[in-house]
Amino acid sequence: MPTPTTCWTIFWVTAKRSAFCVTAKRSTLLLGAAAVLLPFSPAQAAGQRIEKHFAVTTHPVLTIQNATNGRIEVKSWKNPEVVIAGNQASGKVAVEVEQAANRIGLSTTILDKSAKPEEVETTFDITVPEESELQIHTTSMGTIYVEQVYGDMTLESVAGDVHLKEVSGYIIVKTVSGSLQCVQCAGKLNFASISGSAQFLQPQLNNLNVSTTSGNILYDGDFLRSGIYTMKSGMGLVEVRFSGSDSFDLKAQTTSGTVDNQAQDFLKPDSHGLKHLSSKFAKSLAGSVNAGLAQVNLSSFSGTIRIRKRD
Repeated sequence: MPTPTTCWTIFWVTAKRSAFCVTAKRSTLLLGAAAVLLPFSPAQAAGQRIEKHFAVTTHPVLTIQNATNGRIEVKSWKNPEVVIAGNQASGKVAVEVEQAANRIGLSTTILDKSAKPEEVETTFDITVPEESELQIHTTSMGTIYVEQVYGDMTLESVAGDVHLKEVSGYIIVKTVSGSLQCVQCAGKLNFASISGSAQFLQPQLNNLNVSTTSGNILYDGDFLRSGIYTMKSGMGLVEVRFSGSDSFDLKAQTTSGTVDNQAQDFLKPDSHGLKHLSSKFAKSLAGSVNAGLAQVNLSSFSGTIRIRKRD
């Protein structure tokens, strides 16, 4: 049986077009999956655009291990295909792509440790089926942007920001100093950072757990019935904006910070009989908005907690 041939089309910066093919040897794994590894040499990678198409079935998994600067952007479409397109600034970065059955893996490696940041910048524009699982890990300052992907995802970044728009699933985001902006996100989300901030705008989340040491937290949206929302910042501002039709129990507590309640007319005594908070908190606030169907827990060590009704 002849070996399958995988073709890459290269779009050079000079607008010249050429193509080369990589012959992939077929290997049978324990589960019968075939894996294809496609490396790029430094000469091939310098100043070029790369593009590759992978046929997949339902619920594919995309994994990315990125060591370079630059943006990773993932968007969805309805086709059963993953498309990876990228631009490399120089030949000082090696890029490898592999397919093993329904999993697509992408990784980058910096070949010259003395290279300048702009020399190792690599950007990727990736298109996946709507119901895809994402596992993206970047050790650089590169930004991660995901839009309209409806599957579980784990996104990790050191200094790069994470932007999510119209995503849903079980979402885990971890950063050291990178911030998170989440617009119209749904499902369950966990965010943990040392100094990164987090914004949740027009969310449809039913479970949220946010923890940052020094970053700020903003939640501007509805609280769903029976949802649980926990937001903690050691030194930053924790601000919640709600509508008059929301229904939730609120518990806000800080050790040496401030609780700024700008919603006195809407926050009533706790409807479920909460009598007191832990004495270790110097300042605290508890109450209910309407029937108190959701649960909202806000805490800070030395920062400000602000509760306000949305205009």
